[in-house]
Amino acid sequence: MKPPDTAAQPLTAIIIGTGFGGMGMAIALRKQGITDFVILEKGNDVGGVWRDNSYPGAACDVPSHLYSFSFEPNPNWSRKFSPQAEIFAYLQHCAAKYQLLPHIAFGTEVSAADYDEDHSLWTVTTKDQKKLTARLLICATGQLSRPALPVVPGIATFAGPAFHSAQWRHDLDLSGKRVAVIGTGASAIQFVPAIADRVAHLDVFQRSAPYVLPRVNTAYSSLTKKIFTKLPWLLRLYRTGIYLVYESRFLAFSRFKILMRLVGGLPFQRMLKNDIADEALRAKMIPDYPIGCKRLLLSSEYIATFAKPQVSLVTEAIERITPDGIQTRDGVHHKTEVIVYGTGFAATEFLAPMQIRGRQGKELNETWSEGAKAYLGMTVPDFPNFFILYGPNTNLGHNSIVFMLESQIAHVMRCMKAMHESNASAIEIKRAPYQEFNTLIGQRMKNTVWHGCTSWYLDARGHNSTNWPGFTAMYRWITTRGNLHEYQFTRRD
Repeated sequence: MKPPDTAAQPLTAIIIGTGFGGMGMAIALRKQGITDFVILEKGNDVGGVWRDNSYPGAACDVPSHLYSFSFEPNPNWSRKFSPQAEIFAYLQHCAAKYQLLPHIAFGTEVSAADYDEDHSLWTVTTKDQKKLTARLLICATGQLSRPALPVVPGIATFAGPAFHSAQWRHDLDLSGKRVAVIGTGASAIQFVPAIADRVAHLDVFQRSAPYVLPRVNTAYSSLTKKIFTKLPWLLRLYRTGIYLVYESRFLAFSRFKILMRLVGGLPFQRMLKNDIADEALRAKMIPDYPIGCKRLLLSSEYIATFAKPQVSLVTEAIERITPDGIQTRDGVHHKTEVIVYGTGFAATEFLAPMQIRGRQGKELNETWSEGAKAYLGMTVPDFPNFFILYGPNTNLGHNSIVFMLESQIAHVMRCMKAMHESNASAIEIKRAPYQEFNTLIGQRMKNTVWHGCTSWYLDARGHNSTNWPGFTAMYRWITTRGNLHEYQFTRRD
């Protein structure tokens, strides 16, 4: 689909992104009979991060029966933690089943969005200078959509292939090559074991050791799939059980931190001792920060990979990248033919590089100069009719982000209904509840394992703008049952 003609009537909504958030929002609109909306997608297919992150070994670290839409269960997941290809196919299935494809403008990247206060409309400008207008602007680009590269001298001088894990070079055969991996985050712990046996030598450059827990990735039998297909209530019950187990884990992230050391620290230490015989190597793999401070990673293969003779763990800091390798500060030059960056994403740079301008041209990034904040992670004063899905402080360390997204989508629909019932042209969060909410978030963050340490959860100012410091059930109640008195409505003339 191409973006609608600018001369057409303003749309009800413009959605940016076709990941779980954008597609879930579009499905909710269609279920209410709203069809005058468009989804702008810079890629050539749906799926967001599950389209882009196709590196070897890519999979989700939340069970698939929970990491999927509650209204669209899939009884045919192959494993407890299904691989990327299945999740991508699931999203493609949802796009087709719920007739979203006619609404999607592929290959359309948004550069800016401006709010017209006189008409209560948003005008979105695409990278090729096309303009679209709509009553509502809903951004669903997520927190993990922009790959981040390290700031290292000489990075542009490397003569061989170099790429981020989210931009995997499937045309490049790594067999028999010397490969360097920079980074040991959630992506690296999946693709490092997947490529280790193919390469001639693998150097993994580690700045900070991760806590890695075993991942028991049980395969579902054909009988189980048939039972889930014939008895959907049993599948719903199974999903609820997974949810309750994962929800209870927040206790370890908050007031009962000793649980984190018991249920996380002990299995990590046991796996490390069993998989790595070399004491010096084992010492390099022990994190120097409290467990839970940074993202807990799941893999039963990652640690054991470093016991292989062709794999080396490098903990010396990188000094520079050269045309044929990587030089560390101890003076050692690590010769390599290929560099893979497993350095994560710009998680705290919400909505960048788009420019979102609200009342009187106020730019959102300027509003967030001291850290990204939003009421319920979705709305900001001076930006009427604007909602963010998977926005500030809605990431999770213990449960499924799809549950949070469904809560947010339900909240947007409630706001739309309230606008219609009050004959309003605009809805905007009031400043006082916005400030009170974010003060409360800051206070509750102090009781979690994420407080007082450095991680990708924090922005350059040390502000944790990513995680939700509470139970997801509490978030669901606030978004779907809480009153809407915190919003102000602009009535139509």
